[in-house]
Amino acid sequence: MTLVLAWNNVRTNRTGLAASFVAVLLAVTLVGGNGLVVAGASTRDELHDIIGLLVLSALVSGFVSVFVVAGMLSMHVLRQRRTWALLRSVGMTPRQVRRLITVEALVVGVLASAAGCALAVPYAALMAALMRMAGLAPGGIPVEVTAVPFVLASVVGVAVTLPAARLAARKAVRVGPLEVLRESAAQRRLLPWPRAVAGVVALAGGVVLLWLVPELTPKDAVPTGLGATMALCVGASALGPVAMRLLGLLLGAVAAVLDPGAGMLAGSSVVTQPRRAMSAASPVMLTVALACTFMFAVATSDAAEGVTRSGPAAWAAPLLVGSAVVYTVISVLNATAMTMDERSEEIRLLRTVGTGPGQLVRMVCWETLIVTTAGALLGTGIAAASLAALGKALTGEAWFAYSLPQYAGLVVVCAVSGLAGGLVSTRGARRGALLADSQG
Repeated sequence: MTLVLAWNNVRTNRTGLAASFVAVLLAVTLVGGNGLVVAGASTRDELHDIIGLLVLSALVSGFVSVFVVAGMLSMHVLRQRRTWALLRSVGMTPRQVRRLITVEALVVGVLASAAGCALAVPYAALMAALMRMAGLAPGGIPVEVTAVPFVLASVVGVAVTLPAARLAARKAVRVGPLEVLRESAAQRRLLPWPRAVAGVVALAGGVVLLWLVPELTPKDAVPTGLGATMALCVGASALGPVAMRLLGLLLGAVAAVLDPGAGMLAGSSVVTQPRRAMSAASPVMLTVALACTFMFAVATSDAAEGVTRSGPAAWAAPLLVGSAVVYTVISVLNATAMTMDERSEEIRLLRTVGTGPGQLVRMVCWETLIVTTAGALLGTGIAAASLAALGKALTGEAWFAYSLPQYAGLVVVCAVSGLAGGLVSTRGARRGALLADSQG
């Protein structure tokens, strides 16, 4: 019975589950494809020099996949909390609701994992061709279908999906049905204590790793620095609503000065709903932090060794981390679209009380820019801390090499993705029926 109901929910809520399905699909493709590339490179002696970079790239991709999949599923389940509250109000127990959410997530995870495994082979072939063109593997990388990468990818797809859904389900059914259905603009609990504890532990772990990096050999410093970035990203994401409220006040004040009406509304929305805003800012933070750490760590290592890369070789590091960046950019679009979709009733209400279409467009744009800027600032701070520690390990000084065009490109791409997701997802609310008409 639960399986049938879950399958019907998946079929009738395909639009709502699309972001979660795409997140799992791309995660499995990314992990499986990178695994096939690493397995193929390990069979060639002349490719042993780049195995370390390939493994680091695969680890970054795996971390990004886990991070994004967990975030997307949590957002989807929590967006459906009114549905779960209605089910509880007609007699379904919290345990039954949790089981239904878990089975629904399992259905999505299995289907997306199967599709992702099928796409992993052409993705691995594409990555091998690009690395040959960039000069990383002049003789080519053989891509052979082996079981281990697919098993690992499926584990990521399903094993991450289930805990994320279970955790979100516990949050969704914890509040009573009537309280969930009650209208409220402000979030009463900014930071639940389990989330606060997890955030503090992750931040402490990241700080410890940063302290260790300068004491390590250059060979061990780079992966340890990436590990520090990952830990700090987890901690910042968990504690992010607090930082988002502060950044929302500061950035919202700037937006209000530049555009008094729309900017004030955008800043107020971020300050009122910092957890929702942080859900959209987290992929931006992850993109900037991990991409900058990986790319500029390679540049810093080259500078410390006196190596100058030119031509295709200069794009080696961006190429290896590029697929993970593309994945997180897609996640930025999905996350912004999902969070803005929750604003539909609010936008209709603003239209009902006289807010013009142009002002609504500017409000959505300002809110997206505030969230993107906040995520970029957090990601930049994390990357700078990790790179400074790495630079100290490699050169004895808290210095690192960087590329301003590459950094600016990352931020611009994230901002454009967020703006596209926000404007598309709110198009119906901005142009459709008013609140009174929709209720009539």
